[in-house]
Amino acid sequence: MSGVSCRSTVSATPKQSRPNGYSHHQAIKRDSCSCFRMPLHYPRYKKSDYETMPEWRLDCLLKEYGLPVVGDDNQKRKFAMGAFLWPSEKE
Repeated sequence: MSGVSCRSTVSATPKQSRPNGYSHHQAIKRDSCSCFRMPLHYPRYKKSDYETMPEWRLDCLLKEYGLPVVGDDNQKRKFAMGAFLWPSEKE
């Protein structure tokens, strides 16, 4: 569960301007990539598990998948069930 780091391949020196007018510092910001972490396994919880899951565990689960952790306990529960349960499991 570790992210892969990316490095820019810009070879301009710090004081050198690029042909498009951007400085090296601006080029690094533009050329660098953002990286993310994706858990290896899809959560295997049932609807009843989400209904009884403590709020702190819901927060951890949503953060682990890079999903928003906003709202009250009930809203987080509904969001997690909508994100992780298959339609047949939601009934």
